[in-house]
Amino acid sequence: MLIRVLGCSAGGGFPQWNCNCRNCSSVRSGKSNFKTLTQSSLAVSGDGKDWVLLNASPDLRQQINVAPALAPNNGSARSSPIKAAVLTNGDVDHIGGLINLREVQPFTIYATRRVLDVIESNCVFDILAANVVPRTPLELGRPLQLTGAGVDLGLTAEAFDVPGKIALYLEDPSAGMRFGTQVGDTIGLKISDPATGEAFFYIPGCAEVDEVLAQRLKGASLVFFDGTLYTDDEMICQGLLDKTGSRMGHISISGSLGSISALRNLGVERKIYVHINNSNPVLDESSQERKAVEAAGWEIGYDGMEVRL
Repeated sequence: MLIRVLGCSAGGGFPQWNCNCRNCSSVRSGKSNFKTLTQSSLAVSGDGKDWVLLNASPDLRQQINVAPALAPNNGSARSSPIKAAVLTNGDVDHIGGLINLREVQPFTIYATRRVLDVIESNCVFDILAANVVPRTPLELGRPLQLTGAGVDLGLTAEAFDVPGKIALYLEDPSAGMRFGTQVGDTIGLKISDPATGEAFFYIPGCAEVDEVLAQRLKGASLVFFDGTLYTDDEMICQGLLDKTGSRMGHISISGSLGSISALRNLGVERKIYVHINNSNPVLDESSQERKAVEAAGWEIGYDGMEVRL
């Protein structure tokens, strides 16, 4: 399998259009220890020819343009090697890019019934006609062979529920502390190649690593994981937003309840942070936080990063 990180930032990208925090102002000024990032998405292929998107960020058009493997390549007037898109939640930064895939190009959308209901209730997504772009529900815990545009992609996707929260724009304040969150609102994915036995996990949004998730990840060869914030209150401390990471449904990297601690003893061979917010100090390659993350055996993902399994 070939995996390409299309975008590694959380919603808003890096720099964020309206943000003048230390990180955003530094990357705008061209400081060498910062890299620009587009919004969170991966692409995976079993053969290097046909591709599956894991989430579709609003920056997808730009991401396709800088990835030659995703360009039209079969000699016809219109074509695409993108045959499917698998969605992990209904957040804008994970579904907004679907609109970039209009122009009557066949591919398949895979998501939980909860997320498909969100898409089907918003008429803007009707630009992707269902007779051209079919929508296939993912059942939790059941591996599904991925196909699209009449092509067997040679990969399976297994969706599983992870602790998280319903998308911000769908929150129901009257529903209490969970804001109406239900099973299927936030999932992780296990992508496997049955021919080789190789597999990896993609979890760009996660509120905590509970025992069920910990056991699932134990001994994994590769995990892409939610790296939104380094500390739970960093956006408050920087004057950017009045919400903690936990309020937004994201585990912190650091601390006794953070992801470094949670995955430390699980025997995961390779761990890569994605979905990194513009406030996160690990975006500064010279920071102490970055050094601490790398010393703990983690990598910080970046746009264009490629991994082979």
